[in-house]
Amino acid sequence: MRFTAWLVLAATLLLWSGNWIVARAVRDDISPGLATAGRLLIVIALLAPFAWRGLAAKLPAFTRRDWTLLGLLGLSGGGLHLALQWLGLHYTTATSATLYLSTAPIFILLLAAPLLGERIAGQQWLGVAISFVGVALIGMQGRLVNPSFNFGDLCALASMAMWGSYTVFLRMRRDSLDTVEFLVMVCLLGLASMTPWVIVEFFLGMTLKLTAAGAAAVCYSAIGSLLLAYAGWSYVVKRMGAARAGATMHLMPAIAVGLAALFLGEYPAWYHFAGVALILAGVALASLRAP
Repeated sequence: MRFTAWLVLAATLLLWSGNWIVARAVRDDISPGLATAGRLLIVIALLAPFAWRGLAAKLPAFTRRDWTLLGLLGLSGGGLHLALQWLGLHYTTATSATLYLSTAPIFILLLAAPLLGERIAGQQWLGVAISFVGVALIGMQGRLVNPSFNFGDLCALASMAMWGSYTVFLRMRRDSLDTVEFLVMVCLLGLASMTPWVIVEFFLGMTLKLTAAGAAAVCYSAIGSLLLAYAGWSYVVKRMGAARAGATMHLMPAIAVGLAALFLGEYPAWYHFAGVALILAGVALASLRAP
């Protein structure tokens, strides 16, 4: 069981890392809101035939707490997380944006203690700190001075805040939905939350046409980074806990840097390798359970 959980986790992180590369590559072909809404529609179309009977039977018994949590999950994980990610990649590189993936455990730790009652061990805090030093080393290009954050950087950080919230809310679920039914509801509520965003994009004159590259990117985002990866993340969080699973997201910058070099020509420098080494060391420490 433990080996299976780690295997699913590795595949999930790879799929998510690839999403940042794809979003950066097609930034001029499709707007962030349309990309987000498009992938949600694809997942709903694929899964709704298998979920509607179960939803029709289970939803009438939902409590206010169940609906509130589903709404928060749809807003944070189904809508804003990806939209902010794709928006940020219009203004910053994939290599830079993915560095902020390691901030997700900070948001998870801040929320998991009061909301979930999870005990955060000292070595986990130390592991997060070591990993964050690696992120800082890469983000400051080895100089450790003059840090700068453009609009894209801020969007990437906000995206991670949304993902940290989604992970904690996921652990708070008490509803009876299975994985397919849950994904359909998250996508439906996420799509509803994205409607105002798409309307704003329309009035701002952003790229709402769907090119071939944009369509391919949306399909990858829908099937790979949402359908398969979200199912995998749900599996992992249930078996590892929110804080422990979230700490492993430090691995994603290392994966994404390699993918960015391979597909986008964003080649890493020495400080990328040094930072990745610190990130991996921190992940190893933060993933250990307290005795």
